[in-house]
Amino acid sequence: MLSRYLLWILLFLPADWKKIAATNAAIEAAERSFKETDFENSIRNHLSLLEEHGMSQAEVRFNLALSYQNNGQEEDAKKTYAPLANAAGNEIPSYAANQQGVLLGDEQKYQEALSYFKTALLKNPENQQARYNYELLSRWLEGNEEQQENEEDREDEDQIKPSNYAKRMKAQADEMVDRFQFGEAQEVMEKALEIDETVAYYQKFMDHLTDINEINTNP
Repeated sequence: MLSRYLLWILLFLPADWKKIAATNAAIEAAERSFKETDFENSIRNHLSLLEEHGMSQAEVRFNLALSYQNNGQEEDAKKTYAPLANAAGNEIPSYAANQQGVLLGDEQKYQEALSYFKTALLKNPENQQARYNYELLSRWLEGNEEQQENEEDREDEDQIKPSNYAKRMKAQADEMVDRFQFGEAQEVMEKALEIDETVAYYQKFMDHLTDINEINTNP
């Protein structure tokens, strides 16, 4: 009876060795093509890991998405980043969300991009690239929205306009934001709103401050 079990072991192990060797070779090929920025072959090699070797780890899919992005296949990259950005965990989902935001920003889908940058920071507050992208885009959107609102003000006399006090408080808050004092800036605007309803003209700015402070206090 023992000899039969030994025979089965001898029959099965060579096949396992071949499978392991083939998988290791595929991993090495994928790593090499990615490091050498041969993104076309990197795509092929990472697809092989997924489809032929059953490796669906987040790291494999993230490298595939990066390869798509760097190879000019933006739609494939977005389709690959999207589920990663919403996956469990922190580091890879945060990086994926940031890259998704970059692609959407390139398409001028700025609100969607901002949402992904926020997701990236909520996943990992230490993601400095996502923080930079979020703060830069939110400030840019704020400036453009205010410009549009100013144009509407000139057309609509009933539109709420900020008082000189509200403008001073906004300028003070802007200086704090430039020093990355987002909590203090939010406090200034909220206290000003308590006594001057025209501070609500800057509601979008205040909403951005709320989002940033939520991110900064996220554990």
